[in-house]
Amino acid sequence: MNKYTIADFNKQFPNDEACLEWLKTCLYPGGIFCKVCGKITNHSKLSKLPVYSCNRCGTHVHPMVGTIFERSRTPLTSWFYAIFLMSATRCGISAKQLQRELGVTYKTAWRMFKEIRTLYQDLPHSMSGEVEVDETYIGGKSHGKRGRGAGGKSTVLGIAQRKGDVSATVTPDLKRDTLYPIIKEHVIPDSMVYTDEFPVYNRLKSHGYNHKRVHHASKVWVLGDAHTNTIEGFWSVLKRGISGVYHAVSEKYLQCYVDEYAFRYNHRKDEKPMFLTVLEKI
Repeated sequence: MNKYTIADFNKQFPNDEACLEWLKTCLYPGGIFCKVCGKITNHSKLSKLPVYSCNRCGTHVHPMVGTIFERSRTPLTSWFYAIFLMSATRCGISAKQLQRELGVTYKTAWRMFKEIRTLYQDLPHSMSGEVEVDETYIGGKSHGKRGRGAGGKSTVLGIAQRKGDVSATVTPDLKRDTLYPIIKEHVIPDSMVYTDEFPVYNRLKSHGYNHKRVHHASKVWVLGDAHTNTIEGFWSVLKRGISGVYHAVSEKYLQCYVDEYAFRYNHRKDEKPMFLTVLEKI
């Protein structure tokens, strides 16, 4: 991945005008189509507003409408810098840190934090070949039972293609009727699916998948080519990030955090800097 430093950011986005011009170019790469004139025309920015006006008829175009910046009074440079900070880290950054970096209120930082994280959602894509499926539990420490069936924790189903991408979905439970539709959505039939000994995976073959498993309860982690080390590695990154940066995440917003870590994982080998990849999803 090519480096994109704070010096690069300051050079490309020194002020709000530069940010708005980038946004306009991104949204209208071939030029702005004026609905009144019925064709692409030259537009000029109004001096004190984030608005472009048609040079022929004066019709206004608002590039911020329909984006995460709409109706926000926060400067565009602060928005872009927040995106840069969130994309530059590999383990995440908290809303409290954004508040300190940007000099805004916590309410504003949290709103920016939540809106920017919506950019980290990738469209579902199919996986084939060798695929690992596993589930995990995310939540605070509590007394009593650990592992499957533990109280006060959220369940997440993870699907990872070896040497490929990962998908993780927060689920209400780990029943077969809940998990199999998710697996079918992401994994192409005839793929080789590796799991642990969890009984819910017993019918994968009857649903058109090849299936091998390892018995973790017997302290068996690798059996030939059968293992779930890829998805386990993603779980490690996800859990360490949440516990180390955010400390606790409510179930209401957990999917957003999971999407953020999955997005970073899936774009880890991109040549384009992560900041530019996220920015173009606006």
